Amino acid sequence: MHRRHYERHRTGRMGWLRASVLGANDGIVSTASLVLGVAAAQASGQNVLVAGVAGLVAGAMSMAAGEYVSVHSQADSERAELEREHHELQTDVEAEHKELAAIYMDRGLDQALATQVADQLMAHNALDAHARDELGITEAFRARPLQAAGASALSFAVGSALPLLVVALSPTSMLLPMVFVTSLVLLAALGALAAWAGGAKMGVGALRITFWGALAMAITTGVGMLFGVSG
Repeated sequence: MHRRHYERHRTGRMGWLRASVLGANDGIVSTASLVLGVAAAQASGQNVLVAGVAGLVAGAMSMAAGEYVSVHSQADSERAELEREHHELQTDVEAEHKELAAIYMDRGLDQALATQVADQLMAHNALDAHARDELGITEAFRARPLQAAGASALSFAVGSALPLLVVALSPTSMLLPMVFVTSLVLLAALGALAAWAGGAKMGVGALRITFWGALAMAITTGVGMLFGVSG
């Protein structure tokens, strides 16, 4: 009897992982940049904290709404394509069979084998075979709007809360360097964790996300200083 070989792959994580990394990164960068800009404009510690909390709430809601709308649009497109494919299978199954066999021939199978594979797969589940091999729609990569929205909002809130915790615990004189340095450390850890979860190089992931975060925080700090001086 043939024993099935099981392997654990990371592709099933892609939907929630992308949304979570994006949300956490935006939470850290946008909130840290916001509080750095406000603090650089010589606002009080309480005002800086209030601005940061407002940014957390607004950002989390915005991330959830944006992810839901964008991923739902993808889900609608997938659904429309599957309905169209289902209709074609009902009205012209012979043409769909030839189309599937041609796909396998393009991938390297000879005509006889491609036709046999198309026969067996369509007999098992014709729509699934066409969704996977013609449309590129698989279960692992299907659009899941609610999952993406929830993961993005939650990770944004967690990411935002970390710079705010530093604001709450830091003396006013040390607020700017403390938020900047700790945010960079958090971004590096996030980049490394995301790369590890996705099977990529951790160092590259950490460096990439840290560079862009540092640039954003530096620019907003400079803007805040300009407003503080002019005020």
